Amino acid sequence: MYTRLKNSIAVCTLLSISAFVIYASLNVLLPLGLKEPVSIYVKKGMTFSEAVALLKKEGLLRDENIIRIIGKTTGIDREIKSGFYEFSGSVSPLGVIGALVSGRVEVLKVTIPEGYNIWQIARRLDEAGIVAEEEFFRLAYDREFLDSMKIDAPSIEGYIFPETYSFPRGMSPEDVLRAMVAEMRRRFSPAMKARADELGMSEREVLTLASIIEKEAVVDDERPLISAVFHNRLKRGMPLQADPTSIYGFKDSSEAVTLNDLRRESPYNTYTMSGLPAGPISSPGLKSVRAALYPADVPYLFFVSENNGRHRFSTTEAEHREAVRLYRAKRQAE
Repeated sequence: MYTRLKNSIAVCTLLSISAFVIYASLNVLLPLGLKEPVSIYVKKGMTFSEAVALLKKEGLLRDENIIRIIGKTTGIDREIKSGFYEFSGSVSPLGVIGALVSGRVEVLKVTIPEGYNIWQIARRLDEAGIVAEEEFFRLAYDREFLDSMKIDAPSIEGYIFPETYSFPRGMSPEDVLRAMVAEMRRRFSPAMKARADELGMSEREVLTLASIIEKEAVVDDERPLISAVFHNRLKRGMPLQADPTSIYGFKDSSEAVTLNDLRRESPYNTYTMSGLPAGPISSPGLKSVRAALYPADVPYLFFVSENNGRHRFSTTEAEHREAVRLYRAKRQAE
């Protein structure tokens, strides 16, 4: 009798365990069949239990208790990653938990073109949902934040490398900007730093000159020539007289530069000051940075647009005046 009872209990226990295993398996393995994509944000510091409750609330789990048991028994309750996640289609509850453990967060991409200034960059980051414009500018001029990255300039202008970036959604504005500055420093190779030292130029000075070259040059083969003009002028103590510097912070670069612009007092206007501006005026690409470091060996001191993407370079003021006359005549004829 006792043996029969014991066997019956054992069978019931096995059946119960089997039923639980089947129930648990169905709950975690069967696809959810989501009709619409579901996005969730796992905050930094959120516990596994809190994350499970959030998933249940958003319809991403069938039985939260099963998931809590799995989390405890496997140890994954200590391994979830914060961030934004998006789920859709036939994902299963186990797949949802797996995403949180592996950190497969929603990724946002953004491309910063060469020559963009901080206003254009702020707008692009805002449109991509990565950093709000207000947050960007809060940091862009924050002296403490800039000092933490050893940026010796009035703002973050010029230190954001033009590139295509992928950021986890929800990444802090500070971390986003640090990553973009770090990319610039990664591209600014030891050989380039050594060349800057050889020229007696700081990182800020190289980026500032490169940013002006970036705004002036249209074709790549002219970058070293434009750089040479500016280097030659700096050596002679001549003002750079670079048009893009006269409108920095006042106008869009697509707008025409006027006589009033050239006369405007500004720490960036190279018509009213000697030497380099207070800091960069755009984000230069590598070609412009290299041009700033390796100017062509030519005696040019002037250049003027030929209105076709190229420039006419001159050594003397008389040659330059003639080039300007030809440029104006060409414009009038068009």
